[in-house]
Amino acid sequence: MIRGRGATGVGLGLPGLLGRRVSLRYRIAAPTSTASLTDAVGEVTEVTPDAVVVQTRGGVVRVPTDAVIAVREIPPARPTRASLAAVTRLETVCADGWPAVVDSPLGQWRLRAAGGFTGRANSCLVLGEPGLPVPDALSKVLSFAAAHGVPARVQVPEGSPWHTSILEHGWRPDENHAAGWRVEVLVSGLTEPAPPDHRRILHVSKITIGDRSRWREALVDPAAAVPSPASARAQEHVLTAPGVADIGFALAEPGGGRREPIGSVRLAVLDGHLYLSRMRVDDGYRRLGLATELMAAATRWASERGARWCVLQVASHNEAALALYRRFGFSTHHHYVYLVPPA
Repeated sequence: MIRGRGATGVGLGLPGLLGRRVSLRYRIAAPTSTASLTDAVGEVTEVTPDAVVVQTRGGVVRVPTDAVIAVREIPPARPTRASLAAVTRLETVCADGWPAVVDSPLGQWRLRAAGGFTGRANSCLVLGEPGLPVPDALSKVLSFAAAHGVPARVQVPEGSPWHTSILEHGWRPDENHAAGWRVEVLVSGLTEPAPPDHRRILHVSKITIGDRSRWREALVDPAAAVPSPASARAQEHVLTAPGVADIGFALAEPGGGRREPIGSVRLAVLDGHLYLSRMRVDDGYRRLGLATELMAAATRWASERGARWCVLQVASHNEAALALYRRFGFSTHHHYVYLVPPA
């Protein structure tokens, strides 16, 4: 254990503990009282000359470096697996917040199609038993996909009994899925992130929460050609989620006469959760604190609508996005995978 009173983060060796799991003791009141001390146990996610940030099980803890009394590295926490009930709840929140144009029940499976717009809206979501033998259910998945002109694909929580059962029938990871066949579902408490250095984003005139009419600006490439009117209607249905009361788009709008947003994120509030999707920042405006500003605006908007938690999905290969959200205090709740039928 490294001890110090009034020591700097450098003196306590905090920079060298970045990314490590620690037990950090610090003052929360007058230094003369032993009752004024407390501990933060978790991963060090940020160290600055003024503060150290620890991601604990209860959320993000930001401690001034001059309040740190002692710190020691501890072994990584034993991973815990979320219950199937918790996984089902979150997957349902995300599915309802990203609704397919066609969503047909098959027991506890959901056959979904939306003109090919995203894997999430064009796959069979498996969250339990289909109400008939699995081979027969998978045959219905094939028939449904063919009838709606979408790839035959299932989305299933990794490591679940249903995942194992479908693998046993010859289905395999959809490794050709452009967005990634394995996805992490991240969660956090609804906590507004620490503000960035505003001097770095003076070119942003404002961040607003747009309504459903601005759905096109949540696309990764708003300028991309729309292949057909039917595809445009499918995209609009998914992004505007007509059956969800609280839908919005946080938009970063630059000054200088430019009209198109330079950053955006789609927002939906369901079952006490802020469901975030389509976070994007234009290439020329990254690493300027813009994502933090968008997250802060989204958090305030969702809090006003009764949200207490936040959930989002990121492909496991997208290391940059995962690192960003972990800095915001997110942790992995579970994974899901896309499976396709045998060749």
